[in-house]
Amino acid sequence: MAGHSHWAGIKRKKAVVDARRGKVFAKLIRGIEVAAREGGTSNPENNMTLAAAIERAKEASCPVDTIEKAAKRGAGELDEGLRYERVVYEGYAPGGVALLVETLTENRNRTGSDVRAVFARGGGSIGEPGSVAWMFERKGVVLVRGDAAEDDVLTAAAEGGAEDAHRSGDAWEIVCELKDFGAVRDAVKGAGLPVESADLAMIPTTTMDLDADAARKVLRLVDVLEDLDDVQVVSTNFNVSDEVFAQIS
Repeated sequence: MAGHSHWAGIKRKKAVVDARRGKVFAKLIRGIEVAAREGGTSNPENNMTLAAAIERAKEASCPVDTIEKAAKRGAGELDEGLRYERVVYEGYAPGGVALLVETLTENRNRTGSDVRAVFARGGGSIGEPGSVAWMFERKGVVLVRGDAAEDDVLTAAAEGGAEDAHRSGDAWEIVCELKDFGAVRDAVKGAGLPVESADLAMIPTTTMDLDADAARKVLRLVDVLEDLDDVQVVSTNFNVSDEVFAQIS
């Protein structure tokens, strides 16, 4: 899980800046709508993907009424408006680092063109469907603030059925199977632990070690991809040492 741990640390720092951008709300609302439509309900208790999408929106301080309307709109309880579809692009960053780019779009041709152009400009390459997806597993990930007591974190993780809990930079990272995500999240919150985020993530099964120069190139490409309006999440399988991580932070 090391590669995901370092990446999670970078993502948390980026989120502080990204949350200030107005279009981040639009992406979050889009994610809620699609999760509600695909799950067939606006009730997050019966829709794990929707629950994670709502959690992300709340972390970004998205208004509660906006969240609720998006869920109902996606579930068909309100006027639907635009209909988005989920499209995943697979490819490689410079150095052969795997990238999974998850998008929600109402125009597949436009989104595909935009993603391909960013890959080309960033020195990467688009792969065929399935070319890198096999390197990742979708897991539940709960991040707890690092000042939480180790015994409390490990106890809550075990009670919820998590498969792993460890330090990740300045936080605790708890990883679980999808079926256990709700139980783990509730166990951690029920224990009164300070949760930074609770989400579903694509975690690499193997990672590539990078030096500072290579890591910067990958992050530059990821930044531009994430800046596209239709891109929701970019997952990667690179890993860096603590020393390199400090340099690129």
